[in-house]
Amino acid sequence: MKRIVLILAGIMMLAGCRSKGIPDVSGIKVSLQVERFEQDFFAIDTNNIPASLQQLGIKYPGFLPDYLQGILELPPGSDTSLQVQEVLRRFIADYHSVKVAADKAIPDIAPFKKQAEHGLQFVKYYFPAYKLPGKLITFIGPMEGYSDILTKDALAVGLQLHLGKDNALYTSTTGQEFFPLYISRRFTPDYIVVNCMKNIVNDIAPGKYVSKPLVEQMVEEGKRLYVLDQLLPETADTLKIGYTARELQWCYNYEGKIWNFFLTNNLLMSTEPGLMKDYLNEAPHTLAFGDDSPGFVGLFVGRQIVKKYLEKHPDVSPAELLKTDGMKIFEESKYKPK
Repeated sequence: MKRIVLILAGIMMLAGCRSKGIPDVSGIKVSLQVERFEQDFFAIDTNNIPASLQQLGIKYPGFLPDYLQGILELPPGSDTSLQVQEVLRRFIADYHSVKVAADKAIPDIAPFKKQAEHGLQFVKYYFPAYKLPGKLITFIGPMEGYSDILTKDALAVGLQLHLGKDNALYTSTTGQEFFPLYISRRFTPDYIVVNCMKNIVNDIAPGKYVSKPLVEQMVEEGKRLYVLDQLLPETADTLKIGYTARELQWCYNYEGKIWNFFLTNNLLMSTEPGLMKDYLNEAPHTLAFGDDSPGFVGLFVGRQIVKKYLEKHPDVSPAELLKTDGMKIFEESKYKPK
């Protein structure tokens, strides 16, 4: 697949991160071409799959190979063997109900196109050299596979993971085997544009800090949350950080105690992989802080450190922030929550 970025996607805004008002980006021209790949794919003639794929290839020359090989994980090239045809035939039959559910949950993609275009205006404002995607492509893939991705020229949205948190596909026993409730609660249309912008942030600044100490990894995540806020300044904080409103409020209420826990247990400079899992990975809650806490509480801490740093360095741009050493940000922030 060409330059595909996976992705893993409120009670207040992140306006506190910004030292300046929201810039006027109305003069920046951005236009996304919407392509409903799933509509065409599920309409193919399953009795003549080779010819149907040829037609799809004409309409989706860039995305079809990504979809077949990267998302469905079929052999590369123009393989139309009987085995491949049977896989496609079975997938279309098995996922017909998912397609019907997607049509119902997201009958109109236009609002998301508009939101994504507005986010891309901010991308162009803060990162003028970045090549913007020109398309918004919707698709339906395997439940356990890729969801929202960034291809060479498109924001590609896997609708199978945006059907609404209470959809039976997620709450069923089989669905819970793939995605427990603390994850599937985010499988709503509200996360479409958030996930798209996260993928762009990760494309601009790929994470290369897995061997760094815990505090530096938290700061790196905080940097990305800050930049995401600049791209989606009017989006709820809970959507961007992925917490419920109650979880986010818990973090604010216990911010000082969370930080004191890291200090007293000498965790900040640890490079123990298990700690990264405890404080930066998906979980129903953070074990050390009890059931009311969110998982990946390190994201909140990292964002707060970045906020403190930017209070002292208000002229640092998002592009400069992404290039700034995480340990430098931590040391100069003088982060000491009460």
